[in-house]
Amino acid sequence: MKRIGNLYDKIINIENLKLADENARKGKLKSYGVRKHDENREANIISLYKQLKNKTYKTSNYNIFKIYEPKEREIYQLPYFPDRIVHHAIMNILEPIWKTIFTFDTFSCIKKRGIHGCMQKVKKSLRDDKNTKYCLKMDIKKYYPSVDNNILKNIIRKKIKCKDTLDILDEIIDSAKGIPIGNYLSQYFANVYLTYFDHYLKEEMKVKYYFRYADDMVIFSNNKKDLREILINIQNYLKENLNLELKSNYQIFPTDIRGVDFVGYVFRTTHIFIRKSIKKNFARKVAKLYKKNISIKQFKNKIASWLGWCKYANCKKLVKKLYNIYDKKLILCMNNVNL
Repeated sequence: MKRIGNLYDKIINIENLKLADENARKGKLKSYGVRKHDENREANIISLYKQLKNKTYKTSNYNIFKIYEPKEREIYQLPYFPDRIVHHAIMNILEPIWKTIFTFDTFSCIKKRGIHGCMQKVKKSLRDDKNTKYCLKMDIKKYYPSVDNNILKNIIRKKIKCKDTLDILDEIIDSAKGIPIGNYLSQYFANVYLTYFDHYLKEEMKVKYYFRYADDMVIFSNNKKDLREILINIQNYLKENLNLELKSNYQIFPTDIRGVDFVGYVFRTTHIFIRKSIKKNFARKVAKLYKKNISIKQFKNKIASWLGWCKYANCKKLVKKLYNIYDKKLILCMNNVNL
């Protein structure tokens, strides 16, 4: 595999730092970090350039806190300046390189390969009745905190050879144990860490119907025994090469009897539904908004994310039920949904 060098000067280039600042602030214009940075924006960018040029940049202290929805997780938060700008500057240069090593069935945090891109591929695969009769569904136990920092650094070196770039990546990686949830770079590290595992399954194990979104994975086959053998190989590979283990709740089941719950949808061979928890949250939100005296436009904006889920699923019964309860407000918002 060809390794790429001469990247650091591109990363610390003033224009790249300005572009990183523009990208990092999207959707965060009112945040304290952006407003504080904007008080001395030009001076800060020049100061950051000098830190990176002189190799004096160090990751700031994390603000660590817990969230409890949809599950308990420890979040690591860095200041907007300089850290989030640095992370975006790195990704502006490295993302096109890393994208070349991902398999086509790897999703999550890759441009044009989000939830709905994954959903469409899984949906298409399940139409192949002969080869998708059974599903192996699994995910990795405490994935982000379990990532081995040294293994991650070695994986990155398979594609990148620029010493200065590796030095700054090493510093960021070693700023916390595992991959800290909350860092902009973390979502890419998480994909890179598993990318050669993906190639192992696709190229050495010859697994055709394998899809990964972050650490959630599904594999389809026409033979339950084959899936059991694949499962054993996966467990061995993860333990021996990545120091990881699967959760004990992995499942093998027939797809024509049970739906495949993956990336927020429940897949059946002929229909797709949104996950029960998403459906419940949608109904609760509609009930809450209905009590308020707001316009149709405001109503639509408030439920836009749920409409996005419904657009790609068979939600006729759900919409009809909500419509019957909450009158025409909802139906006017659902013009683009599969009814």
